[in-house]
Amino acid sequence: MSTPLKLVITRTFNAPRELVFDCWTQDKHLARWGGAPEAMTAVMETKQVRAGGSYRVHLDRENGERFSVAGKYLEVLRPEKLVFTHAWLDEASRPGEEMLVTITFTTVGRKTRMTLTQTGFTSAASRDGHRGGWSSQMDRFKTYVNALKQ
Repeated sequence: MSTPLKLVITRTFNAPRELVFDCWTQDKHLARWGGAPEAMTAVMETKQVRAGGSYRVHLDRENGERFSVAGKYLEVLRPEKLVFTHAWLDEASRPGEEMLVTITFTTVGRKTRMTLTQTGFTSAASRDGHRGGWSSQMDRFKTYVNALKQ
């Protein structure tokens, strides 16, 4: 029996967790930090941040390449936790492997630790590719949130 593949990424922000949660979930903030990895633009087609709500996002590269992802929010507990499914869509909008993403927001003194955990990978290559994308997105997000506090 093999060990399930899991991805865990943590970042600490110099901001209260309510603000960090809102910056990650609210349109007014997403529009300012991009909601996507570096060198990509996120186009929100659907985003219903509530338990049972769905989302569909298109990630566009400057060269015109587009990646689409969709899922459902399973748990939304402001400002503590988000749990949602995550599946890349093919050209016909059919979902590929469905993964589970959990993001927790923890107060640490006057800062917030955000931990993203993703499970359900079918290969180490998929997990490692997601590590690069999420890490870039979270670094971009951290720059935005930390700048708000200055």
